[in-house]
Amino acid sequence: MTDLSGAHLEAFLEMMSAERGAAVNTLQSYERDLRDARSFLRSRGVGLVDASADDLRSYLSHLTGEGFKSSSQARRLSALRQFYKFLYAEGLRTDEPTGILDAPKKNRALPKTLSIEDVTRLIGQAETEAEKGGEDAVAKLRMHALIELLYATGMRVSELVSLPASVLAQDGRFLIIRGKGNKERLVPLSQTAIRAMRAYGQALHREADGADSPWLFPSYGRNGYLPRQVFARDLKSLAARAGIRVAAISPHVLRHAFASHLLANGADLRAVQELLGHSDISTTQIYTHVLEERLHDLVQSHHPLAKQAKKQD
Repeated sequence: MTDLSGAHLEAFLEMMSAERGAAVNTLQSYERDLRDARSFLRSRGVGLVDASADDLRSYLSHLTGEGFKSSSQARRLSALRQFYKFLYAEGLRTDEPTGILDAPKKNRALPKTLSIEDVTRLIGQAETEAEKGGEDAVAKLRMHALIELLYATGMRVSELVSLPASVLAQDGRFLIIRGKGNKERLVPLSQTAIRAMRAYGQALHREADGADSPWLFPSYGRNGYLPRQVFARDLKSLAARAGIRVAAISPHVLRHAFASHLLANGADLRAVQELLGHSDISTTQIYTHVLEERLHDLVQSHHPLAKQAKKQD
């Protein structure tokens, strides 16, 4: 069969220019994208004009395999939609094959996080309030311990608030956390987190007159430990007092900050996966933007050609 797609492609571009007033850059983009699709389809023995929905779906899958971003795939699908609508309107096809194709899924949104400066300010505010004591002294020590532990370990908030009181008896710089699927993992503790946790534990013991609780952060709630919603509310209140935008803060944001700051300072993605308790590395790969920035900075700082370019500037 003779491939007439070249002639139809030229007719389509003329229509887009004359009737739609498409700009030169737009026409060039359409032509480039459609020629790329035609090249792929030809390799499968299919003409662009005669391609089925399955053929075009294979083309989009090919783009995914080549590493094209969802935005680039969406642009190419848009070009194909316009082209096949033109063929349908001209009576060159009796259907529009792109109509049943799903648009490429958008990439997962990058997690909100905090700068190291903001985290330092937040922890500093909690520490200052804990040292001052006064009314609700135990609650202030508790908040300081919660934030230090969360930023030191990257625990899920559900794991944090349900820590057993037995962790106070541990002698060392590691915690054993029971996470999703009842899986256990070992996470390191910073010295500041250990001190904050012990100061809070001592105050809690004194206030309770030695009464035992199975939880590190006990409450009168249904579960017997601090509800995560209460922690989230108190965290926002602390952020406001520290001069941090309240909308930017949540326990989950601190978990993201833990992961992002580790990666930015040289940690391995697999190590961060283990610390976060992700069963699949693909979940941790939302942080690859941090690695890309780090690699870019590394090349700019250490590659001899980059250094030469800076000297020339």
